[in-house]
Formats: sequence, C-alpha cells, structure tokens
Amino acid sequence: MSRSRLLAIASVAGFGAAGLVYAASASNYGLGTAATPQQIAGWNIDVRPDGQGLPRGQGSVAQGEKIFDANCAVCHGTFGDSNKYMVLAGGVGSLKTNAPLSTVGSRLNYATTLFDYVNRAMPFPHSKSLTADEVYAVTAYVLNLSDIVPGNFVANRETLPQVKMPNRDGFYEFPGLMHVHGKSDTHNTTCMRDCAKEVKITGSIPEGFVASMYGDIRDNFRGLASMNEAAPPADETTAHAAAAPAPQALIEQFGCAACHGIDKKIVGPAFRSVAAKYKADAGAEQRLFKKVRAGGSGVWGNIPMPPQTGSSDAELTAIIQWVLAGSPEK
Repeated sequence: MSRSRLLAIASVAGFGAAGLVYAASASNYGLGTAATPQQIAGWNIDVRPDGQGLPRGQGSVAQGEKIFDANCAVCHGTFGDSNKYMVLAGGVGSLKTNAPLSTVGSRLNYATTLFDYVNRAMPFPHSKSLTADEVYAVTAYVLNLSDIVPGNFVANRETLPQVKMPNRDGFYEFPGLMHVHGKSDTHNTTCMRDCAKEVKITGSIPEGFVASMYGDIRDNFRGLASMNEAAPPADETTAHAAAAPAPQALIEQFGCAACHGIDKKIVGPAFRSVAAKYKADAGAEQRLFKKVRAGGSGVWGNIPMPPQTGSSDAELTAIIQWVLAGSPEK
C-alpha cells in the first residue's frame, strides 16, 4: 500500500474520531438530530387564511371590549382611533382616496391575520401573555369596531376564517418580487455603478430598546400547545415566590429597561430622574404603583406607557422601591 494512501486513511479515521467527539459535545444542543413533533409544535404557531393553526377556544365581542380596555386602549384608543400608534378602526375603502388610512379593515385581507398578529406580538411589551380565548375575544372586538362583524359575534376556529374582510379582493402579487423564476428581480443598471465604498447602517430606534425588550425568547415563548394555559402550575408559582429575583432582574424580566435607562432617557424617563422628581413625596410609592399598573401618559410627555400587568404586586413594589431608592447597582 502506498504511503499517500496510508495518509489518506489516517486522515479519514482522524476526522471520524473528531466528528464523534464533536457530536458527543454537541448532543446537549440536539444538533444533527431530527426535530420531534413536540419541538415542532412549540414553534409552529402561525395561522393560515383558511384557519389552519387556530387553537381551541373562543371569545365574544363583549368579552374582547374588557380585555381591549385593559391591555390595548392605552396605545390604540378606546375605540381603536388613536393617532399615537396604529389606528385600528375605520378607513375601509380609503386606500384609493386622497386620504388613505391604514387600518385593520382597509389593509388586512383575512381576519385570521389579525388573530395571528395579536397572538404573536401583543400586548406591548408583554407579547404572548394572552390566552387563546383572550386573543379570540380581542380579535372579535377589533373587527366589530369597523362593523366587520356584528356585536353578538363569537370568534373561534370555525367562525373566524369565514369572516370576509372588506379589502380581501384588493390585493395582488407584485410580479417583480414574487415571480423571480431563478433570475434577478431587477434589471436596472444605474445602481450597479458608482457604488458606495462604505455603507453605514443607522436607525431611529433608541439604543438598547430592541435588545432589552423581551430578554431571552425562551422565557417568553409558550407556543401553540400551551396557548390555553391560564396560569403556571401551583408548584411553579410557589417556587417563583420562594426565590424572588432582585429588582434589577425584574426590570429586565418585565421589559422595563426597553423604555427606561438607569441614568438616561430612552422612550420614557430615566429611573434616576423619576427618583429625583419624587424624592420628597411621601406618597410616591403608592401613586407610582397605581400609575404603572394602569398605564397612561402626560407626566413625562405624550408617549403613553401601556398597563404593566405581568408582575405580581410584590414584584412591582420591589421595582418601584428600587427606582425611588435611586436605582442602586447593588
């Protein structure tokens, strides 16, 4: 056997041994293994136009009004008419006029899309905190705001796909982007000359806003299989209460740091600015507790703070006491 062939066999054997070592070290991450049905179900929460993916449950317009008032109205207005964030109601038929209004009724072509978005991203900043019944109810209420469904409508996996949105037939695919057929979707040559040598990516979102919004996605994601779960098991609740995290950890857990810096303003005021404002106010703790729970605007500007309902009373009290103490590092 030639020397080169012996070296080749030795190299293959060495690579195989290294591969086995790597596979063993990576086994905890599940790399190279087929995803189980349970793992797939945890991520498979999309809802299709025909209703595929909708969970069990239901919610009425009347139920949705109460949930909307508690979780959504602070940003979208009591009747979905807010001009601070996306207007939800009205605007039907306005897209072809001189005053187009982008709303649920004017832009969405399927009611299931509304459920899908609310389930994934709302309420800000506590997405996926609503149960399936609550998402159904909010969806029904928002659709009723534009008279798309009647006041006695009950949304569920059977009725929601049957709702015909006002602009369902007003959408079409843009051929240049959606029918490429293996070729470039643009043939303009102007952009191929005098290209910039250096491209700087900038954005208007405040520093730290996105990074601290949700923290670790694994702590927030519940998935389709547990969407109807109203509360964690009793043993988990007990364990959580027994090992209450420090205020700094609670700030990250509940998304406070997405809008507030310790010593600088992001969207809302800096924590230490809040402490300075209420330094001589004996009743500050109680008032701040109520204000954070209910949400609102006006004290520090017009940008509203959504109701903060994710924390327990003890956790929220710990956060407020920490803020009023000047946000000590330790």
